[in-house]
Order: sequence, then C-alpha cells, then structure tokens
Amino acid sequence: MQPDLQTLADREAIRDCLYRYCRGIDRLDEDALRSAYWPDATDCHGAYQGSAAGFIDDALVKLQAAGRMVHQLGNILIELKGDEAAVESYFIAFQEGRDATGQAVETLLCGRYADRFERRGWEWRIAARIVVYDWQRQMPLPDGLAAASFGLRQPTGGRKPDDPIYRVIASLRG
Repeated sequence: MQPDLQTLADREAIRDCLYRYCRGIDRLDEDALRSAYWPDATDCHGAYQGSAAGFIDDALVKLQAAGRMVHQLGNILIELKGDEAAVESYFIAFQEGRDATGQAVETLLCGRYADRFERRGWEWRIAARIVVYDWQRQMPLPDGLAAASFGLRQPTGGRKPDDPIYRVIASLRG
C-alpha cells in the first residue's frame, strides 16, 4: 500500500479499536473489550492499575450492578511512529449507579485516554492505557433510568446480547 494510504488505514484501524472499547464497556461486551487490548496490555484506570485483562475481569463484574453507561469520544490525536502510536482521545462518560448511601446517581466523567498502541501483524490494539481524569460531577438521579422512563423513545440501550445493535449485526448477510 502507498505510504499515505497506509497512514490513513492505520489511523482508521486505531479509531475503530477505540470505538470497540466504548461499545464493549457500555454494552458489557467482553469480546469487544478484549479485542481492544493486546493480551499483555496494561491499564491505569483510576483506582485500578495492572493488566488490561484484570481491568476487564473487574469491570465486567462491577458493572453488572451498575445502570446505563454511555462513552463518547472526540479529539482523537494519533502520532504514528512505525508499528507504534501515541493516541490521545478525549472522552465524556455518563454512568448510572449508586452512591455509598444507595441513592441512584448520575456520574459525569470527562477526561482523556492516553494510549500507546502497537501494530502486530496488520492489527492495531492498545498496549498501555492511562486514563486521565479532567472533570467529574455526580448528581442525584431520583427516578433512575428504567426503560419505562423513556416513554415513546424506544427501544432503549441494553447490554449484550439484548441491545439492538446485536440484532443488526446478526442480520448482516455475508
């Protein structure tokens, strides 16, 4: 492939990996989450510091008790250097959960993923992640976000395999 086209393909593969991570964490899709990291990757994610596999294992258990989550990415800056890339991605995350008293809360997190990506073969994945927190706010959520609270705005998002995107994926021919 021509160098300029390879650069574009590499950048798109990195973005796709970042988006798989967001789907994986929001939908508790273990396959998507694991596909975003190399098996020997590390993750410094707030209180958690260790292997990415350990982070995923912990997150899949802890987030079962959590409510809805939405992660949005923006300002993705990619600095390619051969088979490595330094990638800074701004994120906004909304998370439904409970505070220490059991009250339903909405947590807004804003920050950046500071990632070192590696290309192995033709595939790009995260080799090391540092989550940088720039903003945090927690507010009461009196009625929670039960599907019924959305009224006519249906269907609502869910977890794998119940979220509508998995039906769309399954319907693809080929």
